Amino acid sequence: MLYKKIVKGFFIERPNRFIARVDINGTMETVHVKNTGRCRELLVKDAVVYLSESDNPERKTKYDLIAVEKKREGKPSLLINMDSQAPNAVAEKWLKSGALFSENAVIKREIKYGNSRFDFGITDGDEKAFLEVKGVTLEYDGTAMFPDAPTERGVKHINELIECVNKGYKAYILFVIQMKEINRFKPNEATHKEFAEALRKASKSGVTILAVDTIVTPENMVIDKFVETEL
Repeated sequence: MLYKKIVKGFFIERPNRFIARVDINGTMETVHVKNTGRCRELLVKDAVVYLSESDNPERKTKYDLIAVEKKREGKPSLLINMDSQAPNAVAEKWLKSGALFSENAVIKREIKYGNSRFDFGITDGDEKAFLEVKGVTLEYDGTAMFPDAPTERGVKHINELIECVNKGYKAYILFVIQMKEINRFKPNEATHKEFAEALRKASKSGVTILAVDTIVTPENMVIDKFVETEL
């Protein structure tokens, strides 16, 4: 995942989930937020943010907000990518590198199966699998958590993957943690208990639950290492 024309700014406010006001070199700009999640712990007044400048003169907003430095008491700020499209992009590159399947595996995006559509469909020899990606931006004291808001869509995806396993396919959920300095991943039960319960059910049913951290810079994000999952 590589961004071009990176600009640094300071967060002012977020009038709605699609846009934010950012101070760029003393000028307030309205920018597009590439994450419709709450991100309340990230987008706080005067937080340092990074934006990608668009080359499209037809756009209503000139910039996309893609990353933020999370303020932490007693610690240096933590750089977090918050582009909701980035996890699938870096997951595709990671999968095609042979990190999870063989290097000969056929990896395809947006695969329809029955009434479902999964982020990835994988054919690796005789093995066929489906994989869903979830981007993670919520962190507390070295623990990454998902979701940051209730997600009925997420529960639906989990139940659909369980059905795939019941029909003889392999199934995976990959949590792409959009930052480093993470010790473990766990579902955010306090925010959405049903999601946490569905994830535990999926694990017991044979769905493989994985979490990976990422190396993040203002210009890039790359999957790095597996992170322990605690369901």
